[in-house]
Amino acid sequence: MSKIYAPHIFTSESVSEGHPDKVSDQISDAILDACIKQDPMSRVACETLCTTDLIVISGEITTKAKVDWESIARNVVRDIGYTSNDIGFCADDCKVFVCIHAQSGDISQGVTEGEGLYKEQGAGDQGMMFGYASNETAELMPAPVLYSHKIVEELARLRKAEPEKYAFLRPDSKSQVSMSYVDGKPTKVETVVVSHQHTPDMNIADLEKLVKEVTEKVIPAEFRTGDITYYVNPTGRFVVGGPNGDTGLTGRKIIVDTYGGVGSHGGGAFSGKDPTKVDRSAAYMCRYVAKNIVASGLADKCEIQVAYAIGVAQPLSINVTTYGTGKIADADLEKVVREVFDMRPAAILDTLQLRYPTSWSYRDTAAYGHFGRNIFPWEKVDKTDALCAAAEKYLKN
Repeated sequence: MSKIYAPHIFTSESVSEGHPDKVSDQISDAILDACIKQDPMSRVACETLCTTDLIVISGEITTKAKVDWESIARNVVRDIGYTSNDIGFCADDCKVFVCIHAQSGDISQGVTEGEGLYKEQGAGDQGMMFGYASNETAELMPAPVLYSHKIVEELARLRKAEPEKYAFLRPDSKSQVSMSYVDGKPTKVETVVVSHQHTPDMNIADLEKLVKEVTEKVIPAEFRTGDITYYVNPTGRFVVGGPNGDTGLTGRKIIVDTYGGVGSHGGGAFSGKDPTKVDRSAAYMCRYVAKNIVASGLADKCEIQVAYAIGVAQPLSINVTTYGTGKIADADLEKVVREVFDMRPAAILDTLQLRYPTSWSYRDTAAYGHFGRNIFPWEKVDKTDALCAAAEKYLKN
């Protein structure tokens, strides 16, 4: 029976690549990329802190790769746009401290095939991971977080593509989109909030005009019916920003990274972790499963939960929730998922080719969301036929 949804407004936020937490995420993932490019079996758990005039890189890394940690960090900061020393954080002259040691042998034996109590590659940690998909957008993502990402992503693109025209923009920014829902579907944008770092001499009217233009570009007209309330730099001034305004840490934007507060979250962060860490790889796999279920028409929205024990290959549980929108019972859909998808860690690495990214990089994931962009292999919808075939016996009952 379909679930009845009360009309409501739902809000999600995003942050730009220049946000201090995202600076940290991108450095950590750029280091991961450098390691696995040379040594796909690298074990990486990299954490980065950035603050005024300082980057600290720490963590547990076991790799055969030869990596210049400092150079990678400076290049990321330079790419983002922190290239002027008058804003308190500059790629060329900030201090970089590196504190890295090897992965614990106790953890390694649990995730190395043929070692430890189990001969099969096990999960890199215990915990539960979630994936979600909904047919409310073409990307099968929740609309508020999708369009929040698109706003700050487009502002960053313009800042880089036309630096003279948009010289008043600096790298740090945040967005927030509130949308009305009726019968569980988004109907219109109610409010857009954008706070964008800027030069001291910026005319606020220029930023307000730009935000409205970007909103009209990235949000479909069907959602821009009626008046939209805009709050652009609502405090009136945002000159001090980036790591000079707030300390950034890897892994602090887990809701921005996923579904904007829709569905559940297991609590684990993604960036800086190699794919033996199921916090990352299993969350990607759960998105892959949920997206294929929705794309197949077996549900309008779907959440997948999977749980693991460290060192154990088989998941402890797989749970499927379709919020009353499923074409078959959730318990039967769980059986279908088990039949079509292999959720063991080694199988996830193989299915999504997480050790050998070619057309994408882990750094690509570290800003504007890990989900909803088709450059990533977990966004493929290539299992719809297999899902429908496996579900056929339950549809007949």
